[in-house]
Amino acid sequence: MKLNDIRISTIGGTICSIWASISLGDVLQTVLTAALGTLVSFATSRLLGRYSKRRRP
Repeated sequence: MKLNDIRISTIGGTICSIWASISLGDVLQTVLTAALGTLVSFATSRLLGRYSKRRRP
């Protein structure tokens, strides 16, 4: 076996073990959490932008 074959086998095994441990529910929860975080970040930046425009002389 060459060194590249060992690396590819190791990476493939790692990916397969991670893939088997992730469920659809985990993926959906991550997507929803990311979307909520994006919305909160956007709303906060808009509110701070409006607030800073009012405070300028």
